[in-house]
Amino acid sequence: MALLDATNITKIFGGLTAVNDVTLTIEKGSIVSVIGPNGAGKTTFFNILTGIYKPDKGAVLFDGAPTAGLRPDQIAALGMRRTFQNIRLFHNMTVLENALVGMHTHLHAPIWNIILRNRSLRLEEGKARDRSRELLRFVGLDEKRDELAKNLPYGDQRRLEIARALAGDPKLILLDEPTAGMNPNETVEATNLIRRLRDELGVTVVLIEHDMRLVMAISERISVLDYGTKIAEGDGQVIRSNPRVIEAYLGKGAAGNAA
Repeated sequence: MALLDATNITKIFGGLTAVNDVTLTIEKGSIVSVIGPNGAGKTTFFNILTGIYKPDKGAVLFDGAPTAGLRPDQIAALGMRRTFQNIRLFHNMTVLENALVGMHTHLHAPIWNIILRNRSLRLEEGKARDRSRELLRFVGLDEKRDELAKNLPYGDQRRLEIARALAGDPKLILLDEPTAGMNPNETVEATNLIRRLRDELGVTVVLIEHDMRLVMAISERISVLDYGTKIAEGDGQVIRSNPRVIEAYLGKGAAGNAA
């Protein structure tokens, strides 16, 4: 069953078409990669899915419901969460506090409970704290829960971003270059974590990634963008032998040699 249907998505900035008539269907329980050269429109497409940008054309259905007109926080509350290409943690907050921030759409205490600090609020806060620690254990960060986020190694900061996204109990998580800047060992750990998101938590995953070994190892389907247009889609074997994909990455001469 389709969890996400993005149909004929187009986004134009001035005279530049950043995303051009892109259609993408994501099935529940799948791991899908969106790849392409720099400037291909990948992050812009994620920004449209999550409500940061409004498409000039096309529609997005998430779990059968249209997202048109919804704010990013409203789309997040529906169960679509994301990480960013550039890490966006609250650096002067602790690891646990960063994870707790991700639960904001599930906390419903009225203002008078907050002012009075009554039993109902304390129970809700306790459950949120327990759930956040559970997710930190899942990504391997619970022992560092009291450290400031800015003091974490780079790979741990990436994992904390994923834990914060998971705090909203997402159905779908969008990962924008989750291994960017990682060393080989960190990349292996991140790859295993991405698999566990789907296999152990049942979360559907879509990622933008430039590490082709990771993409080929983990993806059940790959969509390729170039200059905002989807030029290919299929499994790893189909994508690695597609002349248009080879041309987009290596140039026309390389595509001719591959043919």
